[in-house]
Amino acid sequence: MKQRLLILLFFNTIPSFSQQSITLEQCYELANVHYPIAKQTQLLETQHQLEAAIISKTSLPQINLNAQATYQSDVIEIPIPNTSIDPLHKDQYRATLSINQLIFNGGATKSSLHVKATQLQASQKQVEVSLYALKQQINQHYFSILLAQELKKLLETKAFELNAKLKEVQSAVTYGTLLAISEKVLKAELLKINQQILEVDNTKTTLIETLSSIIGLSLPTSTHFENQFIAPSLNNELQRPELELFELKKDEIEQRRSLLATENSPKIIGFATTGYGNPGLNMLDNTFQPFYTVGVKVYWNVFDWNSNKKKRESLSINKDLIETEAEVFKLTTSIALHQQQKEIEKINALITADNNIIKLRQEVLQATNSQLKNGIITASAYLTELTNLYEAENTLIKHKIQLQLAKANYNVLKGHQ
Repeated sequence: MKQRLLILLFFNTIPSFSQQSITLEQCYELANVHYPIAKQTQLLETQHQLEAAIISKTSLPQINLNAQATYQSDVIEIPIPNTSIDPLHKDQYRATLSINQLIFNGGATKSSLHVKATQLQASQKQVEVSLYALKQQINQHYFSILLAQELKKLLETKAFELNAKLKEVQSAVTYGTLLAISEKVLKAELLKINQQILEVDNTKTTLIETLSSIIGLSLPTSTHFENQFIAPSLNNELQRPELELFELKKDEIEQRRSLLATENSPKIIGFATTGYGNPGLNMLDNTFQPFYTVGVKVYWNVFDWNSNKKKRESLSINKDLIETEAEVFKLTTSIALHQQQKEIEKINALITADNNIIKLRQEVLQATNSQLKNGIITASAYLTELTNLYEAENTLIKHKIQLQLAKANYNVLKGHQ
């Protein structure tokens, strides 16, 4: 049902008058549902229910049916002369039905259920951690597709400008103000742009196919990838699922410690046995007869040679190990966040320089365009300046996409995605 709702949500975001589109957040949600490891969440829940049911049944009566027939080489005889007591038969028969009811086990059943519950939470959180790790992979593919999408737009814009300029040049060639070679130069450049558009389309198709495999939804190549503004999180607190996993693992250790506390507690069991056999409880009666016994048994491991204490010490070490892992994770994440922050600052500086370069290139191209119209320069000179402007705009687009990717990765590292 959850899968259907997400797919419905995805397609409902597609306007009827526009092409199919998708956002980065939708890719995250689809991966959380369709990626193969996501199936483990429900499997773990089902497994937990089965194991909890098994543990719960330990408090139910345990019923055993036994039957036996034996022949023995000797039997007990009463050494009293002139007695009427018959000796026991050497062939004996007995069938019994026994019922054992756990009355008290120091809370071991309840503690075992708590252990299983925390194990389930930790296992499901581990699945969430594995799915969360996909986000940076999704980021890489999503923004690579976005880059290809934006580069194609830029190439198409350049082709449009060149086609307009080609018409002007063809008119000038007709009137003899420009040489025919200028027309060929522009046509060759248009063919080159068409090749670049084809390469960009092929790259985008490959990236979309890979992303489709990750999110479990086949995306057509015509899909529009939304270029939404991403703001890096200003919250200094980490909210990564790994931190929750560490806490759940420590909770599991505490639950195991509680279970160990019940290990040496006395256990009280009530029992009842009924049967039919020859002989019965009266060993001097050689007839088949019914019988029964009822009672209470107490088990208490008074001394275990400090085994329980050592188990608790081992659990304490495990808890210390988990805390160490959490500290290492926080440290490495903090370093990665600092590096990512520096990357964002660097790209912002590059974008500022890109804008200044483009402004200057536009002024140069405007002057070159006027010179070409007046026949002062050739089409090759004009094309060089147009290409310089295009490369500057291309660099700006790359830096903008890199900035968005850096911000998205920063938020993923922070745990705010």
